[in-house]
Amino acid sequence: MSLFTDIIGKREMLATLVARNLKIRYQGSALGFAWTLLNPLFMMLIYWIFIRFLKFPMPLPDLLAGVLAWHFLTMCCGDSIGAVAGHPNLVKKVYFPRIILPLSTVLANLVNYLFSLLLLFAFAILAGRLAWGRGLALLPAVVAAQFVFCLGLALIVSCSSVYFRDTEHIVGVILMAWFFMSPVIYPLDFITSNRLVPHWALRLYALNPMAGIIEAYRSVLLFGQAPGSYLGLAAVVSFLILGAGYWYFKRVEFLFADLV
Repeated sequence: MSLFTDIIGKREMLATLVARNLKIRYQGSALGFAWTLLNPLFMMLIYWIFIRFLKFPMPLPDLLAGVLAWHFLTMCCGDSIGAVAGHPNLVKKVYFPRIILPLSTVLANLVNYLFSLLLLFAFAILAGRLAWGRGLALLPAVVAAQFVFCLGLALIVSCSSVYFRDTEHIVGVILMAWFFMSPVIYPLDFITSNRLVPHWALRLYALNPMAGIIEAYRSVLLFGQAPGSYLGLAAVVSFLILGAGYWYFKRVEFLFADLV
């Protein structure tokens, strides 16, 4: 409770950092904030062309749902690398809950992500795929689950980058491998219904929170269905990662001023 009290007490600082993160991302570019929509759109088109060459069936709305969710994750991980290490003056001279730094990066990316979801809504409506049912009401719960997961990762990455300067490169490699182990450019049942995948591998795959989160986006937005058990497991793993990230952050934050 003291943590929430501290964050609420510094809400103006948090809002300032979030606004700053939103402004500096595309500062100086001609299109500015429009890149929030253009980046995932270009990614989707590239993946869609690649998939077409492989003759792999993947509708554009389904593909965009996966690409947008993945883009949210990668942006949170990338920005959190410099969340603490990139603010030496604040860390050394000003007292405030240090957790505000990674939290502000995730909140800024959440704002970008919510705007980019408008692109998914537009594609789904044009394709006649948007589900106007009770499933759509569960969208905030799916977004909340991914926010919790991304915040936990941001806490871990922001701490690690202070101690290990190679964190940026390690995170890049992990994200590259993780991309293919998540149903971004393929449906979840491509793995779960594949007889070549052993049962133990399916259990490990289910522990990947992005598998349940991406599938949940497709379920509630495009199929009008409640998310399956994969989202429940993803939520549990996400909260565990958030707890581990918070424990790690609180354990080492007193050393930030000496290392940044």
